[in-house]
Amino acid sequence: MARVADGDQEAFAALYDAIAGPVYGLVLKVLRDPSQSEEVTQEVMVEVWRTAARFSPGRGSVMTWVMTVAHRRAVDRVRSEQAATDREQRNAHRECMPDYDQVSEEVTVRLESEQVRRCMRTLTELQRQAVTLAYYQGYTYPEVAAALSAPLGTVKTRMRDGLIRLRDCMGMVTA
Repeated sequence: MARVADGDQEAFAALYDAIAGPVYGLVLKVLRDPSQSEEVTQEVMVEVWRTAARFSPGRGSVMTWVMTVAHRRAVDRVRSEQAATDREQRNAHRECMPDYDQVSEEVTVRLESEQVRRCMRTLTELQRQAVTLAYYQGYTYPEVAAALSAPLGTVKTRMRDGLIRLRDCMGMVTA
């Protein structure tokens, strides 16, 4: 291992011949995919070549060190693949699901619209006209007053009373 750490290619070739088979076997057990196992085995061998100087004989044998590196790499690959699969599933799920329940939204809008129409029928004719001009046609108070030929104060009072009636009819709570 010291010769490999010094960059001795012949020493690395001998080491490779001795450990490549067991490394591949361990990685294959973890990954269960021959092509990925070959790739990870290659990565492990490159890492052994580059980091041979980190090997410490006092902490264990060369085989133990290399197999530990191989196992960690294989587990990292499994985690990486699982994370990618999870990410793809989340993205696919998001693409299939609308941001909201469209049918429920349409039903809610229709029910609310019907409730507004029903409550509008409870207003007096003058209140209904003032509210309709202001909220459905976008008129300002002075424009509503001119359209109804009524004083501005009267229009404001009709609208205020009409809106209070609508709020009560629709069951809205004020803060």
